[in-house]
Amino acid sequence: MNQGNNKITIKDWAEEDRPREKLQLHGRRVLSDAELIAILIGSGNKTETAVELSKRILNQYNNDLDLLSKASIEDFLHFNGIGEAKAISIIAALELGRRKKNINHTNITTIQSSHDVYLYLLPYLIDLQHEEFWILLLDRGNRIKSKELISKGGVSQTIADPKIIFKTALQKNACSIILAHNHPSGNLQPSPADLNLTRQLQAAGNLLEIFIMDHIILTDKGYFSFKDDGIL
Repeated sequence: MNQGNNKITIKDWAEEDRPREKLQLHGRRVLSDAELIAILIGSGNKTETAVELSKRILNQYNNDLDLLSKASIEDFLHFNGIGEAKAISIIAALELGRRKKNINHTNITTIQSSHDVYLYLLPYLIDLQHEEFWILLLDRGNRIKSKELISKGGVSQTIADPKIIFKTALQKNACSIILAHNHPSGNLQPSPADLNLTRQLQAAGNLLEIFIMDHIILTDKGYFSFKDDGIL
């Protein structure tokens, strides 16, 4: 429903409370998270200013921007005063912030440790609410030839087809492969299915002389390395 002039816009506030003017006068770093979001959405609803609405949104996500960045358009639409355009603006801004935070990670060209794998793939797997299975294809010097998304799945699992993995590796003339997938639950421990798949791929790779160097499980907060743990 179009609420038109019933919304409380930033122009209606006292001048000292307007976040746009506050940013111009004092700089961006003095603004709270709610004030920054308020600038993005521009107006509130019949009973809330944009800042008040932004505070309520943040409170719903425990004032955690990492949690907020996982919200979908549909999640934002549950808040009175947030339509699709405003939801998209918030999501886009949070995505830009995420990319800036991880921009240096993608400069990695050679894999020297499991931590390099984590930093390299984190920008692609952070904040996802479903599982994805990726592979890194390496040359003899452990330089990255390419990264490949193999499959997407549900909240708790995804299917990685060995035929697709090794077909891709052969097409790219890879000498070795690093397997990687995320756990949206935040649980870093490999499941029995993870262990079985890794052993199957390791055996197939040995036959083809395309070696499985590692299998990394990623979450937003850390990672698990099969190699570091002695499984590979």
